[in-house]
Parts: sequence; C-alpha cells; structure tokens
Amino acid sequence: MDKVRGVTELPVFPLPVVLFPGVPLPLHIFEPRYRRMLKDIRVTNNLFGVAYFDPMGATDAVPPAGHVGCVAEVTETQEFPDGRSNILTLGVVRYRIESYVERGDQYLVAKIDYFEDNEEDEAALAGLTKEVAETFTRIAQAVRTINDERTSLPDISNTEPQRLSFLVAAAMEIEADVKQEMLELRSTFERLERLRTMLSVAVKGYEERARIHELAKGNGHAGRKIEIE
Repeated sequence: MDKVRGVTELPVFPLPVVLFPGVPLPLHIFEPRYRRMLKDIRVTNNLFGVAYFDPMGATDAVPPAGHVGCVAEVTETQEFPDGRSNILTLGVVRYRIESYVERGDQYLVAKIDYFEDNEEDEAALAGLTKEVAETFTRIAQAVRTINDERTSLPDISNTEPQRLSFLVAAAMEIEADVKQEMLELRSTFERLERLRTMLSVAVKGYEERARIHELAKGNGHAGRKIEIE
C-alpha cells in the first residue's frame, strides 16, 4: 500500500492478461498512446493499472466502473530508437475502478480504490497454505522431470498466505477469466481453497506423466512422444 499512498488517479492499460500482486509481467510497448503513457509515468511514479479484458468477447477495451485490476510498477526499461520499449513490471496491489477522468490524455485514466484481502483466522490459513504449497511443489517437480530440468526449486513453504495464493494462481495454467475471479476475491482462504481443489485434481496426472517419462528414458525411448489423456 505504501507504493500507492496518495495516488488517487491511475493510467489504465487494458490487456488480455491477469496480473497479480508480487508477480512480474514483461511488456512490449509499441502503440503511440502507451508510449505517451510510459513517458508520463516515468516522471511521476512509474505506476499504471493493468486491466484484464477478453479480446474475443469484448466490444471495446474500456473496462467498466467496478472492474478490478492490479497496479503495475515499471522496474526496468529497454528503449529502441524507433520509440518502442520493452519494460518489466511488477504487480503491486489490486484496485477497483470508481470512474474515468476526462483530461485529454491519449490513454484511459481512472479514479481508483485500492484493497487487500480481508483479515481471516491465521490458524485456519496456516494449514491450507501448507497444503497448497506442498501440492504445487509436487506439480512443479513433476514438470521439471518431464522437461528434463535439474535445477532446484525455490522453497515456498514459508510464503505468506495471500502472497502464496497470488503466486500459485499466476503460475497455474488456467483460463484467464478464472484468474480474474481469483484476483477479485477478498478472501485468502477462499482463493487457497479453490487452488487446493484444482491442484489436487492436477497433481496425480503430472506425477504419472513424470513417471512414464522417466521409464521411457530408462528404456531408451526418450525420443518417443507420449500422449496422456
């Protein structure tokens, strides 16, 4: 919250992705209006709002009042001679659009309200957080086995519950609209419960694929494609 203290208006960048707090998002900036936005925020606070929209279902890219997005902070910038830029951003905190501000900008600017998850029972969160972290780690280990990766995994067992829920939701291969639902939730417990359900369904399949992959390598069939239904 300290990053956005006193910031009541925010440029809004509609994108077909969902950004979570604490999660990095690289972007390529090429449209003139967002080049202008980048120049403007670089002399103020390096903050803008990422707002998810479905490019297949939306008639325009203007999120309605009440839409929930995530503040992005520009942490690195690579500029090109033609005016394009590659930037690295990091999710900061969630916001809700209250209304739009008409001040002649080329891009959307909104009045926003920031929020965090509600306070919940720490003991109940602790057990659920541990279970989600362990199951997600099992899946990550299986994926590394399938991809023949040998680097060690980071230890996420002591990650704070809300932060863990965002990191896992961002990393999972689920539909963007489901991620948007996760972003909008104000209950860490409910978000972790939903993640636990999805992870428990997925973990056995990933571990079985990893087991078959190792068996195939051992039998000299590493080059054979194995389809898992």
